[in-house]
Amino acid sequence: MKAVQGYIERKSMLYLTGVEYGDYTMNHVLGCAHGCKYPCYAFMLKRRFGQVSSYEDWLKPFLVSNTLEILDKEIPRLKSKIQSVQLCFTTDPFMYGYEEIEKMSLAAIRKLNNAGVKCIVLSKGILPLELASYSKENEYGITLVSLSEDYRASMEPGAAPYSTRLSALKALHKNGCKTWVSIEPYPTPNLIEQDLETVLEAIDFTDKIIFGRTNYSKEITMFKGHREFYNEQAEQVIAFCKRKDVQFHIKEGTISNKHRPADEYL
Repeated sequence: MKAVQGYIERKSMLYLTGVEYGDYTMNHVLGCAHGCKYPCYAFMLKRRFGQVSSYEDWLKPFLVSNTLEILDKEIPRLKSKIQSVQLCFTTDPFMYGYEEIEKMSLAAIRKLNNAGVKCIVLSKGILPLELASYSKENEYGITLVSLSEDYRASMEPGAAPYSTRLSALKALHKNGCKTWVSIEPYPTPNLIEQDLETVLEAIDFTDKIIFGRTNYSKEITMFKGHREFYNEQAEQVIAFCKRKDVQFHIKEGTISNKHRPADEYL
């Protein structure tokens, strides 16, 4: 197991997010050892506001030590306003190999559930089977943009292998949990040649799929026909989900407006 770089304290934890499918969120870790190179928007944001100085610093996570104490104060005040809490948008609640972060995340989810608050989890780590004993209203998700371990190692060097990630999600699904998969940021063929259908078939058991393009990347915009490519891939996701009766959400900006179907959302 890996150790966090250190500990920090914060004054607040729960806040409304501007992410299009989010409600409230919490980020109880600064930094992320997964080191995603898509590029990572969270890293870009934290560096812009001076919270980390370099990519190397970003890879050394700091745990917010007073997370549970803050939740004890904020949950009674906010729970009537909260539809769900997402863990997390600027870090990973089940960072691969970090047991201490996992324990804090499980304790936070338990505390929120005990107050009747639903949690939505997204990870590139391994979701523990223990989550199956938590509220059945929770939703557990992984990011999966490919099945190629070579691509995973180059773009998400510190994250869990795709197969391990997928097995953990399947185990939760088999134990009656609501599961979802984020296929975002999906790469263009100049980054990796792959058949989206094989990725979709690997996750056809899940309850919901979110699909989105890669942003903030010159390599993506340099790919001739990237708009048409994303329109085609999004249409493929929609057709697959309708055929398999899986809920779906296509992220804003993925489909060019003139191609955007009226029934994009379920």
